[in-house]
Amino acid sequence: MAKKNHISTCELCSRNEVVVTVHHLTPREMGGAHMPTASICIPCHKQIHALFTNEELAANLYSIELLRSHPELQKFLKWIKRQPSTRLPRITKSNARKRKKR
Repeated sequence: MAKKNHISTCELCSRNEVVVTVHHLTPREMGGAHMPTASICIPCHKQIHALFTNEELAANLYSIELLRSHPELQKFLKWIKRQPSTRLPRITKSNARKRKKR
C-alpha cells in the first residue's frame, strides 16, 4: 500500500497547511495495521520515531493525547509550532534511543 501524503493540519502540533503522513498510533509491527491512525506532519512523525521505540509507542503512547503529554515531545511541539509550515528540520535519534538499540 502506497503512502498518501497530502496538505492538511497536523493532528499533533496543529500547524496548518503542512504535508501530513499517516501515523499508526499502535505500530503496525505491534498489531496496529487495522487500528486507529493520525495525520501528522513529517517533522512530528520523524520526531516521534526518533524519541521512542515501537514498543514504547505501543505500550504507553498510543494516542495523540498521550503523545502530546510526554515531556520530551512537549519541548519539540513548543518549538515546531513556531516554525513555518514549509520548514523540514533535520531530526536525529535521541542519545537515550541510540543506547536502547545496543
